[in-house]
Amino acid sequence: MEYRRVGASGLAVSEIAYGNWLTHGVPGCVAAALDAGITTFHTAAAWDGGAAEAAFGKAFAGVRRDDLVLCTGVFWPEGPGPNDAGLSRKHVIASLEGSLRRLRTDYVDVYQLLRFDYRTPVAETFLALSDLVRQGKIRYAGTSEWTAEQLLQAHEAAARYDVPLIANQPHYSMLWRVPEAQVMPVGARIGVGQFASVPLAQGVLTGKYRNGRIPAGSRGAGPSSARPLLLPELLERVALLRGVADDAGLTMAQLALAWTLQHETVAAAVVGASTPEQVTENAKAAGVRLDLDVLTRIDQLLGSFVQTDPRLVWSPPAQLS
Repeated sequence: MEYRRVGASGLAVSEIAYGNWLTHGVPGCVAAALDAGITTFHTAAAWDGGAAEAAFGKAFAGVRRDDLVLCTGVFWPEGPGPNDAGLSRKHVIASLEGSLRRLRTDYVDVYQLLRFDYRTPVAETFLALSDLVRQGKIRYAGTSEWTAEQLLQAHEAAARYDVPLIANQPHYSMLWRVPEAQVMPVGARIGVGQFASVPLAQGVLTGKYRNGRIPAGSRGAGPSSARPLLLPELLERVALLRGVADDAGLTMAQLALAWTLQHETVAAAVVGASTPEQVTENAKAAGVRLDLDVLTRIDQLLGSFVQTDPRLVWSPPAQLS
């Protein structure tokens, strides 16, 4: 495993991070991650009603806390009440208290604001974060799917309230390069690194959706963001990446993860897994450097299927926030 600093901070994270959004019920994945040298783990309070965090809390029993970088986040609804979602001071603090209980820890390394909240002043949110930093309950703050303009607002508020804002977590993959135009350059300027989320494009870039067939139990078989990507023409292009991966001595998943890690602002690629074996395979993408020929072949094969429009940040519209 290789490790990188996040943004301009001194925090070191593993290049491959394990996220348990959809896979927290799979036994053995956390142990496989630890065996592979993965130190960085991502979850969120709202995922499966807190079960994702609780799974991590149970899995980390007996593991030295200082060896882990635990990242969790707040924004999505955690209950039916009007204050059970968003980034108000009330919800941010209450959500973190629940996260600490479920994770069985006294602090979170990176506390992430999982979407921009149009209904709450940014200053209110960061004042709450400042209090949590001083109380020792969070070490650093981060965002997820914030636009470049929103990141600049966060940077200003973080500076005002002495909050160490170090990370943003955008969707980023060979197919989804939306952050490259604005979010990543702004992040680099203000010292914010990127945790690349969904680097395998919901499994599409692993090549498992061959000839348009959707394997039973896969993300494409149910309601997920993989379905819009299951276009026959796109899957044909993705299938051609197998030759590129073979020539590089990599699996298709490793090629996709290695590609994501080529961007200098990316601190880690956050990926889940359905089996411990997948965790072990994914971890081998750390430290891989792709040469220009490989990168060029990828661009040529994917062509117009690559999305780059900076307006497509996965941020909720104001009326839904």
